Amino acid sequence: MTYQIRLFPRVTENDQQIAEKQIIQEQKIVDYDIHEYPVEVLVKLFLEGLENNTNDLFIPKYQRKFVWTIFQQSKFIESLILGLPVPYIFAADSKENEGRLEIVDGSQRIRTLEAFLNNKFVLTGLKKLDKLNGFKFEDFPLSRQRRFKRKTVRLIALTDKATREVRKEMFERINSTPTTLSDMESRKGVYEGDFYYFLEKCAENEKFNRLCPIPKARADREEGAEMVLRFFAYSERHEQFVHIVKDFLDNYMEDRQTDFTEDFANELDKKFRNMLDFVDTHFPYGFRKSKNAKSTPRVRFEAISVGTQLALEEKPDLVPKDVTEWLGSEEFKKHTRSDAANNRKKVLGRIKFVKDKLLK
Repeated sequence: MTYQIRLFPRVTENDQQIAEKQIIQEQKIVDYDIHEYPVEVLVKLFLEGLENNTNDLFIPKYQRKFVWTIFQQSKFIESLILGLPVPYIFAADSKENEGRLEIVDGSQRIRTLEAFLNNKFVLTGLKKLDKLNGFKFEDFPLSRQRRFKRKTVRLIALTDKATREVRKEMFERINSTPTTLSDMESRKGVYEGDFYYFLEKCAENEKFNRLCPIPKARADREEGAEMVLRFFAYSERHEQFVHIVKDFLDNYMEDRQTDFTEDFANELDKKFRNMLDFVDTHFPYGFRKSKNAKSTPRVRFEAISVGTQLALEEKPDLVPKDVTEWLGSEEFKKHTRSDAANNRKKVLGRIKFVKDKLLK
């Protein structure tokens, strides 16, 4: 989507006065209280009277159902145990609900707290506190249970002085779908350092961008660095991949951040460039499906780049037969038809397919 930039005339003093008047006119009465509740009290406010809709803190019908996975629930509980900041819960008081607080944002967190305190799920997939995996609340020592129940969560509640229009606007603004970070954008924040800068440099390689076109919208969200990371991680550790690509790549990033040296960077750079030279020489469309393709599917890039690298490691002077004999085959299309990113058999299968075809 393209946008036309509208050129406005220079803002005058009169314009400023008119704008200021509009700000004052549109400012609504936003009266609110900030509460800090212990977890135990928050859950009590939610549960007492739940069956007959008289609980002080309630989830309105328009709110979505409980959709958090066990991993999301576990991570939220881990954050509280570690004392990390968690988002505020937003609620609103209204006369029609007789002073009860309607949860505007935070229903997933409230439900998670209730489920955890009542032993409804087992902590799963924790990384920082991995020794807690398999624990229910009742498995903690009594001293730790008490400390957890005293952990506090902040709640911002609009008072009954706030108009219905203000409450509606607050809900719409809070619940408007944000642009979530891509996995690679998140890694940039967590693992920023020499290795990440190296990946970005590789993603800027002219030959890489010619052979592996990426639409600007995806490129701006670190898709190039994501592709390069997948090449290095799979070419080095494909046999170690079991399930969940994100965790596999995160672990690789973390390891490389700690052992990354200039000599190692030169070694990786040489490997990356040799792979690109081979693809440029022997694959008529590079990593693309066709001559005029404007984008490159991840699954296709992984299969060709990693399969090529593994073949070159076995036979550095490899000169393959015409790759077009199998590149357009139904078998290759089947291997690269869908991502199936977290399926070990399919990930290794498509890489092995390319490797074997090149070596034959």
